Amino acid sequence: MLSICPRTRHRLAAFTALSALTSVLAALPASPQAGSAADPATAALCPVVYPDDQSPASRGYHYAFFGNAFFINDEGYLLTVAHVLENFRDGGQAYILVDRPDAPSRLLKVAVIAKDVQHDVAILRASPNPFSGNYTVAFVALSSEPAVRGQAVLALSLHPRSLQDAHSFEAQSEDSSPGTVLSYESTLLDQAGPPADVFLLSHPVVKGQSGSPVLALDSRAAVGLVEGLWLRGTMLSVAKSTPPPSNTPGAAIPIRYAIALLEQRGILWHTRTSSSTPPPSSTASQSATDRPKR
Repeated sequence: MLSICPRTRHRLAAFTALSALTSVLAALPASPQAGSAADPATAALCPVVYPDDQSPASRGYHYAFFGNAFFINDEGYLLTVAHVLENFRDGGQAYILVDRPDAPSRLLKVAVIAKDVQHDVAILRASPNPFSGNYTVAFVALSSEPAVRGQAVLALSLHPRSLQDAHSFEAQSEDSSPGTVLSYESTLLDQAGPPADVFLLSHPVVKGQSGSPVLALDSRAAVGLVEGLWLRGTMLSVAKSTPPPSNTPGAAIPIRYAIALLEQRGILWHTRTSSSTPPPSSTASQSATDRPKR
């Protein structure tokens, strides 16, 4: 059984939100800030948020945090999981929080370009394109090879330091979760659709990691997107005050589902196979194994 984080009540009841894990994030030690030297791929990450204010105050816009997205090319396109966007289904405008080198982070609007609810993937596009402005951004290449059992992977995500009182001028904290691929499983990601594949991770996930990239440790290319927790025959109620066991594995969406959606829309992405080169930090950095695909 798969529990998705976060979920709304409109989804299949078995795939519940992980709001009970807020206390887990609050207890985490301080993490590197976005744009730090901890991992170059961090510059491709963007929290998906909704601003509560009409104008910024001294700490910027107060906002609600829903998950992560990451850039896949220099045209401003991003990937995330579709369930992160469910909170915006009634006309609410989704934003991403984008880092700037010498100024506070800025909120940018994102348009939902396409969604595949059956496989829980979505394509977004930022406006204006941050790659054309003064932003600290990068894109992540997508793996041309599927994740395999025993493969070393790394899940990266950003979250506000205070989930209950988040403001746009405040630095983000980074979660870096190394682990390995355990197995592939089949599950319903959409109540009305057929089963889809997910692969299990040796490390758990916490609230807000939904939509984050799962990178192959050798190539630093995305092999999947963080989906939620894999629960073996038990329900994780949002009313529970205690987190699940620490050995509860995470689950990820294989990147092939996102690639299929990109192909349908004719959107370019970059691919990389086995390599020790980190993701590019600028649009001018391409090589024979880091080339645009359509």
